[in-house]
Amino acid sequence: MARTLLAAVAFAAASLAAAAPPMYDESADARAKIAAALGNASSTGVPVLVVFGANWCGDCKALDSAFNEGASAPLIAKAFKVVKVNVGRFDRNVDLAAAYGVPLKKGIPAVAVLSPQGKILYATAGGELADARAMGDKGIYDFFAKVAAQPR
Repeated sequence: MARTLLAAVAFAAASLAAAAPPMYDESADARAKIAAALGNASSTGVPVLVVFGANWCGDCKALDSAFNEGASAPLIAKAFKVVKVNVGRFDRNVDLAAAYGVPLKKGIPAVAVLSPQGKILYATAGGELADARAMGDKGIYDFFAKVAAQPR
């Protein structure tokens, strides 16, 4: 009986995980998404946080989770307009990351912060978020609190 119940719970959990939408839209036009966010940012004055990552990446999942729950979630929601850009297996949007000063070879997730006018305000140049799982929510919060406090 216990094994049957355990198997049913495991199956249900796997089904829910499979039904969850991916973090990164693999068919999205990243440039169009950034342009739309910048258009919105120009009226709100909120900088755009471009997050480069992939659906297979464990550290990207940890960062995405922090963006949705915990101490980091309200900070991110208030301080930035977030745009997620899929890099696939480092074969998609690599040129876009480079244009924003983000060296993907240092690891993902990686971010660039853009002013509402599209000027690069900050970029992770050294893989600062590539170990997001080990950073935990406090480390992620501290990182983005520091980035959000930088002069615009």
